[in-house]
Amino acid sequence: MNEQSKSFLYKYLNNASPTGFESSGQQIWLDYLKPYTDEYIVDTYGTAVGVIGPGKDYKVVIEAHSDEISWFVNYISDDGYLFVRRNGGSDALIAPSMRVNLHTKKGVVEGVFGWPAIHVRDLAKDTAPKVTDLFIDVGAATKQEVLDMGIHVGTVCTFTDGLMELNGRYYVGRALDNRMGGFMIAEVARLLKENNVTLPFTLYIVNAVQEEIGLRGAEMIARRLKPDLAICTDVTHDTQSPKYDKKEQGDLKCGSGPVLCYGPAVQNNVLDFMIGVAEQQGIEFQRQAVSRSTGTDTDAFAYATEGIASALISLPLKYMHTTVETVHMDDVQNVIKLMYETLLALKGGEDFRYIK
Repeated sequence: MNEQSKSFLYKYLNNASPTGFESSGQQIWLDYLKPYTDEYIVDTYGTAVGVIGPGKDYKVVIEAHSDEISWFVNYISDDGYLFVRRNGGSDALIAPSMRVNLHTKKGVVEGVFGWPAIHVRDLAKDTAPKVTDLFIDVGAATKQEVLDMGIHVGTVCTFTDGLMELNGRYYVGRALDNRMGGFMIAEVARLLKENNVTLPFTLYIVNAVQEEIGLRGAEMIARRLKPDLAICTDVTHDTQSPKYDKKEQGDLKCGSGPVLCYGPAVQNNVLDFMIGVAEQQGIEFQRQAVSRSTGTDTDAFAYATEGIASALISLPLKYMHTTVETVHMDDVQNVIKLMYETLLALKGGEDFRYIK
């Protein structure tokens, strides 16, 4: 990582990019990527694609998603409190006492998720909050005052927490799921350019929208690009911290390398190809098994069109869907390295079918 890429990382991670409202983050991402690509594509819903070596017969995708979980204003009370509903997998348990930004046409309005004081609650009857228990206070006394601020039903809200470094080893912040993925695929493009690599195929660097509500951006762009191969990256759970069951969720650890996934959507010949690259390059990696699906954009690519050979490189992450999502710096660099080396190892024209 150089100073320019580090500056991009902080700017990109600290920008709000809620599901359905990703355009400001996509613009930051594209501005960084443009010097390293030949052209770009942006589709109707905001998925952004950098293209290297356009027009070649064989087409390869590397992919991440750009959106973060958030909240929608769902109801405004007469006395100026805002009630919410989820936009993606937002966690009601962590919301009380959190600061939020409400993104309006007039600009950002600051607010807080309020909560009754411990003194007035019956602690014996305390339960985890439900979404319908949550409310936001923007300092308004009436509904009209809220409306005058530019807030209305449908206004989107994000937590305010930004990126920080922990103990010289970890990045910590909100929305590392999966803007850290967007950073990593952009760094692959930078390395290709700086090392004067000419690939024997067209490479699409895809930053998809709307993953958090059902892989929707990946669905759309997969049908449009129709690649021969897709290598996706997202986060997966570090299972070392308290409250995880390794027998159920696997034995995965931040700092022990990228996670390679086994599951029906993952094309095994592509997976074996990447394992061979990792072993040849001395990149430490971990293995994970999933059941019916990966739960990532890999599924959307795998089952698009007539079927796209797809695989998943995951970044182990602590505390998913909180404001303190945590990843190891070494893992970030090794995901970048594994993607980069995999691209260098491809000849273009690979046929990954099981039976030929």
